[in-house]
Order: sequence, then C-alpha cells, then structure tokens
Amino acid sequence: MTFLVIIFILILVHELGHFFAAKRYGVWVEEFGLGIPPKIIGKKIGETIYSLNLFPFGGFVRLHGEQTEDNITKPKRAFINQSKKVKTKIILAGVLMNFLLAIVAFAIVYTKNGIPRQSDKVLVTQITENSPAFNAGIKPDDVVKKVNDVEIATVDHFISEVDKFKGKEVTLSLQRQNQDQLEEVTLIPRESPPEGEGPLGVAIVNPYEFYFPPLWQRPFIGIYYGFREAIVWGLAIIAGLFTLVKNLLTGTIPEGIGGPVTIFALSQKTVSLTERLNLLAFVSVNLAIINILPIPAVDGGRLFFIFMEKLTGKKVKPKIEASIHLAGIVILLSFLVLVTFKEIRMIRNLGIDGYIQYLTELQGE
Repeated sequence: MTFLVIIFILILVHELGHFFAAKRYGVWVEEFGLGIPPKIIGKKIGETIYSLNLFPFGGFVRLHGEQTEDNITKPKRAFINQSKKVKTKIILAGVLMNFLLAIVAFAIVYTKNGIPRQSDKVLVTQITENSPAFNAGIKPDDVVKKVNDVEIATVDHFISEVDKFKGKEVTLSLQRQNQDQLEEVTLIPRESPPEGEGPLGVAIVNPYEFYFPPLWQRPFIGIYYGFREAIVWGLAIIAGLFTLVKNLLTGTIPEGIGGPVTIFALSQKTVSLTERLNLLAFVSVNLAIINILPIPAVDGGRLFFIFMEKLTGKKVKPKIEASIHLAGIVILLSFLVLVTFKEIRMIRNLGIDGYIQYLTELQGE
C-alpha cells in the first residue's frame, strides 16, 4: 500500500506542476486525470475535463496541441504554438514540483525529529581486545572528557593529544553511562600499534545529536535543511548517473541500480512516518533528476528539442519528434524490464531483507 501511495503522490504532484503552469500561461488544458485510463468518470468544468481513471498510478495532463498540429481548434492556446519560453516553463514545472515535494518531505522530517548536529562528545564505540584501552577497562559508550588535564571536545584533538604520549603513561578522564562522576584510567599508548588499531586500540566518534529549535523556528529551519538535503541527494544521484552511463557503455548494468521492484521492497520495510517521508523525498529527487535529462520521452527530451530549435532556428516536425519520443519510450521500457528482472532475481536469491541489506552496504561503500 505504501508503494502505491508513493507512486500516486509522485506522479500526481509532477502532473499538477504541468497543469498549474499551463493554466497560468493560458494554454488550453483539455483534461486533467487522476489515475491512468480507462476512464471511470469525468466531469467538464469550464473548458477542462476532470477525470477519475481505473489504475491508481498518479495522473496525467492533456494539453491542446501538445504532440501534433492536427485537429487544433484554438491555435493561440495550443501548446505547440506557444513561445519557447512558455513551453520551457510548462515542462520544467513538473520537475520543479517534484523537487519541492522532496524539500517539503525532508522539512517535515527535520521539523518533527530535530536538526542533527555533531556533538562535542568524544564517544568510544569499539575496543580492540588486548589493547591498552581494553586492559585499562575502557568500555564502549564511555565519553572521553580529558587527556591528562586537557579538556577534549573533538576526535582530532583527542588523537593529537594521545600521540604526544606514545610509550608514556597518560591518564584519561571518562564519563561513564548513568554516572555523574568522572572516572580516571591510566594507560600507555603504543608506539607501533597493529595496522588499523591506533595507539590505544579504540574507535571513537563525535556522535550526532538532535537539536530542537524553538517551536516557531522549526518549520523555517526544517525547510532550510530540507532544501540542503534535497540538493545533496540530487548531486549524489547525478554522480551515480555518470557511473551508470559509463557502465552501460561497457555493456553492464551497474550494481545497486534500482527500479520499481526496489522501491516496492524498500516501501515494505518503511514503518514509521519518518521512514516513509524519507523514501518519498528520495524517490521524488530521483524523478526530478531523471526527468530533466535530455532523453526522449521524458521532460528533458522535450526541452532538448526546444533548445535545438533555438540553436539552429529550425523546428523539428511534430510527427518526427513524436516518433523519436516513442522510440525513447521503447528503449526506456526495455531497460526497465532488464533492471526489473535483475531485481527479481536478486530478491529470489537474497530475500527482501537480504536485498535491502545488500543495497545498504553498497550505499556505504
């Protein structure tokens, strides 16, 4: 159910962008539909038919004269006869709405859960057996407050202070869990520790904590962090697309690429509102980026033809453009089928839990 709701919202919001932009610039919207035909019911309000359709996968907008010059009854209001500037704005509106949806979803998460920020605690997360830290009784979740008499607030500061005492005795002041008093331990940092262990044999971090601004500030700060998160994910997706193209040129489907089956699998494991909003936002950013690419059949492909017309001064015949977009749809669907078969095969072998764990490990690499 979560999967269907996410797909419905993503496509509906995208099409609403086209709808509102077309109305704003006076282009005749022949039909705005919820779901995908066949039509269940429709009502004409003004000049636009508003329809409810059988398959609940988002919606669609049909603009007068969108694909062809045939059967145009209102030339001035036909999409095909609009200026390049107006066409561009109407096409970009769908992408913009998906990006805004991601910002809003991320903003709700930050407003609800607080703003993550790095704390000034130096937290012990792991101890290596038979290391100086292990033998001194240091435990995971201890917080290092001082090295000798020097107060510590960052991992880098801790490392630099400990390095001064390699082969010499040093005292650490620790804050134990559920204890107010500091506890001191004395140990000798190793001068030549095993590779990857460090002088003390501890793994330490500056953990993140959640900051809750005053209530009236949270929506504004949430929007700021939501915008930043959407940008970060957008850049990561663009980088991933370059890798995808590189792999496709060598005839391979890159590891971790996901389609509808992956979204479905992830949606089955989202329980909390936060998880669902994060998934909605992430997929919405993906949809925005993919739609802006100069690929036939998506918004970016239509923008490409507008750009080429401006560059060359020659307009591609609508029927030729429609044929190119149709070819693009066939190619995209073929690629989607390949990805889907790969996803299904991996889920069969690993199970949904194992597949999600596999994706998580890939993301961490």
